Amino acid sequence: MSEQNSEVKKHFNELIEKWPSSFVSRDKVPEFTGGAISSGRMANLDCLGEGPAQRVRLGRKVCYPVKPFVEWLINRSVSLG
Repeated sequence: MSEQNSEVKKHFNELIEKWPSSFVSRDKVPEFTGGAISSGRMANLDCLGEGPAQRVRLGRKVCYPVKPFVEWLINRSVSLG
C-alpha cells in the first residue's frame, strides 16, 4: 500500500474512533462523511446493489455497521493528491 493510501486509510479509521455508535443510520451518512455522500445517494446506491453489503433495518431506519461501512468507503475512495 502506498504512503498516500495509508494516510487516507488512517483518516477513515479516525472516523470509526470518533463515531459514538456501532451503527451509522442512513440519515446520518452526510454527517459521518462530512457531507461527501448524501442520504439520498446512499438510498440510490443501496437500490442499485452498490451500497455497503452489510446493512440492517432498525425500526424504520436503514443503518450500516460502522466498520464495514468505513471499509466500503475506503474501497470506493480514490486519492487525488
